Amino acid sequence: MEKRNNKYQIDLKELALKDGAQAEKTLSFNFENHDDLFKIFDIIQSKNIFDNEKTAHEFALGLKLFTEVMLTNKQHPLFEELRPAVTEFMKKLKSY
Repeated sequence: MEKRNNKYQIDLKELALKDGAQAEKTLSFNFENHDDLFKIFDIIQSKNIFDNEKTAHEFALGLKLFTEVMLTNKQHPLFEELRPAVTEFMKKLKSY
């Protein structure tokens, strides 16, 4: 049986570059996640871990993108040493 995931799209656009170069690059891609990301955004924001909504959204999105890649690639040697620390971090985060 195929695992069902939520499907999302990210559209990223350069707005300004610190070196003054022309901001013109864009990136758009679709991805899947086993969690409802908008529910995660709400949970992180409601826990008041960070001072503002923007930081909470950046944190939640980055964490969920990263951890989903880790879960999908469980056996990849790149994550071998990091996996236990991420597991503990997620337990700590969920306890807030």
